[in-house]
Amino acid sequence: MNLKATCSNIKSLKIQGATNVAMSSVEALAYAASKSKAKNAEKFFSEIEAAKKMLVATRATEPMMRNFLNYFTGRLQGLDNIKELKAEAKNAAKDVLLLKKAAKECLAKIGAGLVENNSIVYTHCHSSSVTAILKEAAKTKKFEVYNTETRPHFQGRITAEELAKAKIPVTHFVDSAARFALKKADIMMIGADAITPTGIYNKIGSGLIAELAKKHDVPVYSCSVAWKFDPASIFGHEEAIEERNPKEVWEKPPKGVKISNHAFEKVNAELVAAIISELGIYNLGSFIQETKKKYPWMF
Repeated sequence: MNLKATCSNIKSLKIQGATNVAMSSVEALAYAASKSKAKNAEKFFSEIEAAKKMLVATRATEPMMRNFLNYFTGRLQGLDNIKELKAEAKNAAKDVLLLKKAAKECLAKIGAGLVENNSIVYTHCHSSSVTAILKEAAKTKKFEVYNTETRPHFQGRITAEELAKAKIPVTHFVDSAARFALKKADIMMIGADAITPTGIYNKIGSGLIAELAKKHDVPVYSCSVAWKFDPASIFGHEEAIEERNPKEVWEKPPKGVKISNHAFEKVNAELVAAIISELGIYNLGSFIQETKKKYPWMF
């Protein structure tokens, strides 16, 4: 898909979910590289950097996209022949997507080990990592999933539909019934849009529900490929919390009513039992060290 269409679809949420956003961004950048009319490497890199900035600007809370794009552009460094640059851009896009696929498959197998027979798993919003774990676990175990709708875009319905299609029993709750659902659960699994040394960032409501989980002694696991770690956070950078169009919440509110529509929120480190990733199951500090070993170029 071309660059402008991809940027538009990410902004409008036609492309949603951190993994889908990251994959689509790499594909768009590779497409831009293939269509470049640049006659020299300097012009080519200028075009690629401009395209990269356009993609990054579409979403505030997407370190996975930034890491994917940085990997892509890093693969091009040191080349100065246009033909070689275009060929390497094509290869880099293929490789990053293969790396993502392998990481997700590994994560699913690791995470499935935490799902116990005859248990109830609670989840919020839609995470492809969480659903991959649950579908892997369902191959050998029987369990039930409770999930919440996740207003205003109802991404929880995506989760419910996906699990139902996989023949996994799922009960869908309105967001305000989260406590009712959670207190019956054995484990809570959520995704992550960003991982930092002080916590994870996920869909709005995740922090509130994680606090409830702690009260009810339900362990919270964040399921995510390590590519969602934000290396800038080591130096004190705080993730920007994306605030979306108020009309998503209330299209025509009465005069004088102000709408707040934050898309994400932070789940503090002390509320997260561990990060489940392709690297294993680690607490936040150990996860960062393992990420540094596996992906030193991120740092």
